[in-house]
Amino acid sequence: MFVHPFDNHAGLRNTQPDAGNQQAVWLAHLIRAINGEYSAIACYEQIARRAPSAEARNIIMEIRDDEIRHFHTFSQFYTNLTGRRPQPQISEACPSTYKGGLEFAVKDEQNTVDFYRELARSANSPAMKQAFLEAAKDEQHHAVWFLYLLINIR
Repeated sequence: MFVHPFDNHAGLRNTQPDAGNQQAVWLAHLIRAINGEYSAIACYEQIARRAPSAEARNIIMEIRDDEIRHFHTFSQFYTNLTGRRPQPQISEACPSTYKGGLEFAVKDEQNTVDFYRELARSANSPAMKQAFLEAAKDEQHHAVWFLYLLINIR
């Protein structure tokens, strides 16, 4: 789900100090986080089905469970802020091979760490700040597990 939080993709850069614009930018980043988690859930299920062993499959499914938890947490934040449920969309296609999926996952998880740290820094709520910091830690942990699986392909 890598998209740098300060890029100008879709005109989301916050160049104005007004609070309404800042809230809109933050919500756009929250939607990107939700879509990223939603995409990861689907992708990791596909990767798990291709796993060569029960051990690898279990590791990937545990990571998927964390992504489901993140998805629900971020979706609840969105609902609390907007009064609406998010409409998640797949934001990135999952590679079609086990090895390709692992390579993709390592990069995606590592890049997501930085994105979530930025969201934590910009969050107004202590609960949101803490949730994104914890999610960043989880994403780092996931990257290490995916790297372990990648270097141990048989």
